[in-house]
Amino acid sequence: MGFYLRKSIKVGPFRFNLSGSGVSVSAGVRGFRVGTGPRGNYVHMGVGGIYYRATVPRNGARRASVPRASAARPRVPALPALESGVPAGTHGPMVDIDSVAASEIVDSSSAELLAEMSAKKNKIRLWPLAAAAALAAIAYASTLPWPTWPPIVAAALGAAAIALAYRRDVLTKTVVLFYSMDSQLEQGYGQLHEQAKQLAGCAKVWHLQAHAQVRDRKYHAGANQLVRRKATSIRKAEPPYLKTNVETVAIDVGAQMLHFFPDRVLIYDAQGMGAVGYRELALSVQRSRFIESEAVPSDATVVDRTWAYVNKNGGPDKRFKNNRQLPVCAYDELTIRSPSGINEVVQLSRSGVAQGFIAAIQALALRMPAERR
Repeated sequence: MGFYLRKSIKVGPFRFNLSGSGVSVSAGVRGFRVGTGPRGNYVHMGVGGIYYRATVPRNGARRASVPRASAARPRVPALPALESGVPAGTHGPMVDIDSVAASEIVDSSSAELLAEMSAKKNKIRLWPLAAAAALAAIAYASTLPWPTWPPIVAAALGAAAIALAYRRDVLTKTVVLFYSMDSQLEQGYGQLHEQAKQLAGCAKVWHLQAHAQVRDRKYHAGANQLVRRKATSIRKAEPPYLKTNVETVAIDVGAQMLHFFPDRVLIYDAQGMGAVGYRELALSVQRSRFIESEAVPSDATVVDRTWAYVNKNGGPDKRFKNNRQLPVCAYDELTIRSPSGINEVVQLSRSGVAQGFIAAIQALALRMPAERR
């Protein structure tokens, strides 16, 4: 899962180009382009730190502060778990493992960037209105007792209006982020991609959504805790409302999507966006003994076996019919937290792969400059 580092980004009719002197913008067709110099909306990463400039040119570009170091919250260990249809009262209520709303997860270095991204996200799309108007014009022209050309003209004009409105929407709703990285940072971000490839290569990846304490273990194969989980994915994906010259690693965690950039994580959900710098991100991994009630993934390690209904001595409870034996698998549970409100747990079928991903994030955090006060 290596990554590319592009020198230009196309947004509608415009092309943003990165050079040693900054970012320039050009427009036109092949063989004929006109352009202007900086400043587009981008993040510049280098010796001087992190810089942010707004999309619309204005006098003076404001410099954003960079992430500050923060102590991580203590990790709450996850316990082995099993979820199945059992009598009520044998376990406590399910407690969601969930982050706060993305819009509430904001570090100081990302505030201005997120404000612009949010403003662009909330802009009204014009192309659906243009499409509705075009359809209405075509329908009206078709009812007129004239030759057939008015509906054709209305359709052509409508198509042109829709295309122009769509281009306008792309330009007004898209934020451009540019990264120019020195060799060390580029190597570090490449290592993050390589470690993410190891995670993505697991036969199964789950997002843990909720957990509950077990009150009567004989109904839950001797487990101490139940979990509710859902299959998820780790992949390369482009964030919405944003064009960037680097590929980002994306982890789907249910209601939210985490995008890992060279300097921070951007968090997306239906309500908005948030961000947290790597210095404030707390990652940990625990090897979990998980009682698997589904098919055992091909790369999982089975370390033990138990029974769906188990006696205190570990044997099968013969009062229950169809009491099947269940495998106990060794899984990695990757916990991602931040003081600003991220709280996610990802379960991986192959044990021993998550530590490399954590090390890559920590290495990037060390390369981030401390926040100026």
